[in-house]
Amino acid sequence: MRAMVLTKQGSPLELAEIPEPQPEPWQVRLRVQACGLCRTDLHVADGDLREPKLPLVLGHQIVGVVERLGGDVASFRVGERVGVPWLGDACGSCHYCQRGQENLCAQARYTGYQLDGGLAELCVADARFCLRLPDGLDDVAAAPLLCAGLIGYRAYRMAGDGQHLGFYGFGSAAHLLLQVARHQGRQVYAFTRAADQASQDFARKLGAAWAGPSESSPPVELDAALIFAPAGELVPLALRAVRKGGTVVCAGIHMSDIPSFPYSALWGERVLRSVANLTRRDGQEFLALAGQVPVLAETTTYSLERTNQALDDLRRGALQGSAVVTLG
Repeated sequence: MRAMVLTKQGSPLELAEIPEPQPEPWQVRLRVQACGLCRTDLHVADGDLREPKLPLVLGHQIVGVVERLGGDVASFRVGERVGVPWLGDACGSCHYCQRGQENLCAQARYTGYQLDGGLAELCVADARFCLRLPDGLDDVAAAPLLCAGLIGYRAYRMAGDGQHLGFYGFGSAAHLLLQVARHQGRQVYAFTRAADQASQDFARKLGAAWAGPSESSPPVELDAALIFAPAGELVPLALRAVRKGGTVVCAGIHMSDIPSFPYSALWGERVLRSVANLTRRDGQEFLALAGQVPVLAETTTYSLERTNQALDDLRRGALQGSAVVTLG
């Protein structure tokens, strides 16, 4: 089968012919229809996340059709469409797994990082971690929901029930969660790089109450701020923008170092927290909600052969919404 393979971090992916994967008893084999790309793929490809298996098939926002079932799989049927997210395996027995915090399991493995992902014509995945997708969304629209949507939703829930939310970095996750916030009657204030007028206009088009540079003060005190951009220098800015008792959530798996800031920026019972990965419950809850809203991803599509161009466009901030590689 054809696949885009990472052989060395810091180098472009290589289009290669590799053997078709065969499912283990607990796995399903999927004919890949679409695979979304996000900044985590960049962090793996560029070497910010340093423990990938190599060679590696990247991609962890996979929409596929079940082509073959492992002998122990009874939860899906051949021909069914499913999604495969970032969390691909967990031990199921540790303290965290037993408490429903499988996202913190020390033995967890991740799709497109320690497990081959979806930038290929076929992939295999543990059936326990596959997710059913809303019927109303096509393959391309569904793909970004599987990471940008799911991990964004976990961060969104951690922000509490405040009415005034700041989104720092207006990319794939932010444009999906803004739709959820608007559906729930909340106000979103979008922060971007000063020169990124296009992203500010995009946020306003989707219904943001305000959009401006990250260094600006919003027109109201924020109840919470979600930081989607992997830039540690945004943390002090977000802390100064939230009210006393407000929350700042760092939503990325990787972030540059956070600069020193005065205690007064944190004082007043402000909360600074991170979000790590996702759980299957996050996936089930968000995909059900996404179908109701409905959450519609703004996408730019690429063929498998143009995956490196897609990654470069994402790296340069040259697209709005989500990048999706199509194979169906």
